[in-house]
Amino acid sequence: MGELRADWRLRLRREDAHGPICGAGVLVDQHTALTCAHVVRHPDAVIWLEFAENGALEPVAARVMPGGWLREGEHGEDVAVLRLDSPRPQARPAPLEPRLRAGTEVYATGYAEGFDDGMSLWGRIGGASGERVQLDAVTRAEVVRAGFSGAAVCTRPRDGRPTRVVGLVVSWRGDLGELLPEDNRLAFSYLVPVDRIAELSPVIKELSSPDAWDHGFEERLTRWFDDPDEDEDPVKITVVPPGSGKDRSLRHLLHRADVVHRGGDSRPHLADHALVKGSFPVGEYLAYWDWLLGTGRRPAQAADLTPVRPARPVTVVVDGLDEEPRPGPLIELLIRLRELGFRLLLVFRHEGGTGWTAARDELLRPGLLGHSDALIGRLVRAEFGNAVRRGVVGSASLGSVTETADLRRAERRLVGAVADPQHQLGALRDLIRTLRADLGRQERR
Repeated sequence: MGELRADWRLRLRREDAHGPICGAGVLVDQHTALTCAHVVRHPDAVIWLEFAENGALEPVAARVMPGGWLREGEHGEDVAVLRLDSPRPQARPAPLEPRLRAGTEVYATGYAEGFDDGMSLWGRIGGASGERVQLDAVTRAEVVRAGFSGAAVCTRPRDGRPTRVVGLVVSWRGDLGELLPEDNRLAFSYLVPVDRIAELSPVIKELSSPDAWDHGFEERLTRWFDDPDEDEDPVKITVVPPGSGKDRSLRHLLHRADVVHRGGDSRPHLADHALVKGSFPVGEYLAYWDWLLGTGRRPAQAADLTPVRPARPVTVVVDGLDEEPRPGPLIELLIRLRELGFRLLLVFRHEGGTGWTAARDELLRPGLLGHSDALIGRLVRAEFGNAVRRGVVGSASLGSVTETADLRRAERRLVGAVADPQHQLGALRDLIRTLRADLGRQERR
């Protein structure tokens, strides 16, 4: 079934966050969810969304967004598009798949009576039934029932392909009209496919398009946030065009940063937030604040930097550095934050925008040069440690046990001598990739 737990599977309640369970739903981005209109009952109603499979996420109220009541009218499909009262970027949204093929094996998780923690039923995509699609269960006991309305219909992952949401459970039908599927001779589940919802809702059309997200960028940025101490670069520059899938992916990851500064915001505000997240000697806050803003001397305690380095590096994201009217003072502040051990993600909205060259030459290049030196230091320690464990360190072998690190140190000197900034960055990235591979081999020994 792929992921055992999914943030995007929602349990819906009426009245309040602890009210009666009334159905299921699907989170499709940090602001938006889908469910059945008959679960919501009325376009002005408030419904509570509960992250049933991730208790760390707080429930949130939601209501039908403008244009999101897709039940009434000639082309209604019993669907409600909900807007969350407050976003949940910490939750990974459902991957929507607008293509639906007959015979595909699928499953849905709902909250039938007596199964408040959820139950999953399996079936296969059958034929079309008007604008809805029939879902064929193996047995009548596996037909959906009350509590499944609004549940995601998901593909079974195969050959490494992840689960995708192809539709929304909307109803079931039995030939005898009995209350339970198993009490009828024939019973079938029905779903409304994602592509049909997209026809009726511009929001879902956009979120289900191939360019809605940039998952490769998400993976790279997630690794960067997850590993602040050793392997990942301390300074990262990326170009994120406004309104792109990359932009949407970034919006879902900004909560991972300790400090987010938007281009054009107050520099004193950035200095204040950064110092709150770090640590510094008691009584020296104003001295560091003045120094960061360029209005005071460097604090004496900053000479060796160790008193102000946090136990875990603080991550600062500058979102839209090229939207900063005067990038020079901001870049100077960021250089000082780097001296205190802060990590930086610099987001440009346009390649080569305002401040690009200064950010590359004064932040990115020094950051990568220092990072390569740190990796070489790690490689020396790892290589020497492995030699000690193998018992090969003797008076005649002291100069050879760190030969790989010595070779990389020589390569680092050559990289440092490259005059062209762009060529030097390319050589640095190659060296850092090689060093990471060297360290991986040493750590496996």
